[in-house]
Amino acid sequence: MTDLRARPIESPVSMPDQDFSTAVSIGDEFRPKSLLWRKLFIFAASIFLTGWATYEMFEVLSVSNLTAFEWALLVVFTLNISWVCFAFVNAMVGLGAALSPVRRVSHSAGTQKMAQASTVIAFPIYNEDVEHIFATVLATAKSLSNAPGHFECFVLSDTTDPTIALREEAAFERVQSLRPHDVRIHYRRRTINLHRKAGNIRDFVTRWGGHYDYMIVFDADSYMNRDAILRLVDAMQASPRAGLIQTIPQLVGAETLFARCQQFAAALYGPVLGHGITWWAQKEGNFWGHNAIIRVRAMAEAAGLPEIPGRAPFGGSILSHDFVEAALLRRAGWNVEIRPDITGSYEQGPPTIIDMVTRDRRWCQGNMQHMAVLLRTRGLTWTSRFHLITGIFSYLSSPLWLLFICIGMLLSLQNGFRLPSYFGESAVLFPTWPVIDSERAFNLFVATMAILFAPKICGLVYGLSDKAWRSGVGVWRTLVGTITETLLSILIAPILMVTQTSAVISVLSGRDSGWAPQKRGEEGYSFRTTMRHHLPATLLGAGLTISAVVISPIYAAWLAPATVGLMLSGPVSYFTARLGSGLASRRMGLLVTPHDESPPPSFTSAITARKDFSGLNPVRFVSLLLDPYAQYMRAYLVDPHWPLKRNEVCVPLAVARARADSAGSVSEFVDALEPKEKLALLNSIKDMKAVSFQLTSVRSSERRSGVALAPAAPETNPPADDSMGKKVHEDQ
Repeated sequence: MTDLRARPIESPVSMPDQDFSTAVSIGDEFRPKSLLWRKLFIFAASIFLTGWATYEMFEVLSVSNLTAFEWALLVVFTLNISWVCFAFVNAMVGLGAALSPVRRVSHSAGTQKMAQASTVIAFPIYNEDVEHIFATVLATAKSLSNAPGHFECFVLSDTTDPTIALREEAAFERVQSLRPHDVRIHYRRRTINLHRKAGNIRDFVTRWGGHYDYMIVFDADSYMNRDAILRLVDAMQASPRAGLIQTIPQLVGAETLFARCQQFAAALYGPVLGHGITWWAQKEGNFWGHNAIIRVRAMAEAAGLPEIPGRAPFGGSILSHDFVEAALLRRAGWNVEIRPDITGSYEQGPPTIIDMVTRDRRWCQGNMQHMAVLLRTRGLTWTSRFHLITGIFSYLSSPLWLLFICIGMLLSLQNGFRLPSYFGESAVLFPTWPVIDSERAFNLFVATMAILFAPKICGLVYGLSDKAWRSGVGVWRTLVGTITETLLSILIAPILMVTQTSAVISVLSGRDSGWAPQKRGEEGYSFRTTMRHHLPATLLGAGLTISAVVISPIYAAWLAPATVGLMLSGPVSYFTARLGSGLASRRMGLLVTPHDESPPPSFTSAITARKDFSGLNPVRFVSLLLDPYAQYMRAYLVDPHWPLKRNEVCVPLAVARARADSAGSVSEFVDALEPKEKLALLNSIKDMKAVSFQLTSVRSSERRSGVALAPAAPETNPPADDSMGKKVHEDQ
């Protein structure tokens, strides 16, 4: 043990709850200096395209008087195509910005000014893979050794699994002996997990924020090169009104076919879309929760999140806190920038479709909560409101797409049974034939497909024009990779349509998602588990196909791109989750990115550092109970802060003490404890010592009476507690 302090001395900063109902008054000097015409151009072009497509659809349907189903189809089509048109316009301007020779923003605050900055790299974690996260912490600290400025790393644990908590403590002790001398590493595990990730960050800011000028937030699977970190600090030093600067992280380290598909798409299309948002949003960008630098003072004064009145899923703690924090920073006059020119920022994506669906369920609830934020919050800029709306619509688009398919099927069924009326009520010489304008319908279909796939084409053009893609991947592999990714995305898109629709329905029906940790490994799922998970999508696909064939074989063929993906959802999910399929695609030269050919140093160094944490041997819970010296040696790791109100009791801790009072043996006591009760004891030095004394007395009396001691039960890895979001004393 090289350091008897796991945390620095507290330097509190006030971070009050923001009043959503009161607008913040700021002076003109704090308003963003941006070009209004860019935003007007984006929205005008999107509205124009949407209007044109809606008009064409109206003409297709209005050969005769529109029925109720036809009007409904037109409305849903308009909502869907508006989202597609905006993505098209954003991609087109993004391609121009990405290829522009002056796109790289460059400032330099100077080495001397950078040396004055104090920056903390924050690692919020929740029941994560201990070896992986601490290897990343160590690699990041080593990369910043001898860098201009002052850097520290701070692991902010919200772990609720006692076994993982003990592994974190062992890993922290090891990282302390390996870290560079000039980059300190700290560790804090919260005793009570209030308000989830946003509350985790807030606890850090209010207790230690005064030590630091800036905070760079990592996710558990984030990696950032040294140059990227230094450029972020430099950009903040050069921009006094910048409250937050967001990088565009690239995906890295993908092994399964699904992960490689996502990684390829992010690498090729991400820069185009990112440059598009940057071009029109300018100083009113967004925050994606990680791989960004935040001015601590700005965060504290402007972005304290209150609870939304009501119960989850719409009320309670804000899950997707990042969008809201960016909007509140902008409301208070701080600039929020997206910087695609700052490269070297990475993360890992979910390895399987099932893992992505699990993550999406939580994200869906968080984005649906933004409806309440939009309704309650005054003073937000219309650009910030649009960011929130895009987050909401990114999930509503799936049920709208499914609704469009269903209404189209009902319309076809209606037309199949409706008797044609050739003559109206008035006297006419010739009959009115009930036909549609098939040529206009075909032209609209072609135009819609062109608009839909234009962002991929823009990404391909970017890849063929970018030196890293041309030299690292090559023209042929870039082209083939784009085709492969497009085909896979066509199969996967209907699956995500169904799962996201299910998530939206779940949220609207009032079911809370909880906060399960994201699976970040590559193990995959069994075929049986995969098929069971995708059974609803499979049945829906079969039902739509049978109904479409009954209505019209031509209609069934038109619907096939969606129904085939649904019926094959189980096999597609299972196949794309296999490591073997990912390795095969790599050998065939499919879905290759520049990062495959030249892995980023931040990622490779983190992978290498994992060997330093192999063979961790944390103390066992039962051994800790009976060893006062072991308790004394780990006491410095325990955070003494308990955010309890006056006369409030931590229920799991009280229950653990009560179990100790009635325990007849050590093994009986340990077996009776629930995971949250074990964790409560680990988080309280005083109560652990008191329980230890009681159990030692029990053990001594057993020995004196000659009673054989029951062996301690082996440690297991209990499931994470998902009770967060309840009252303080129940939330652990």
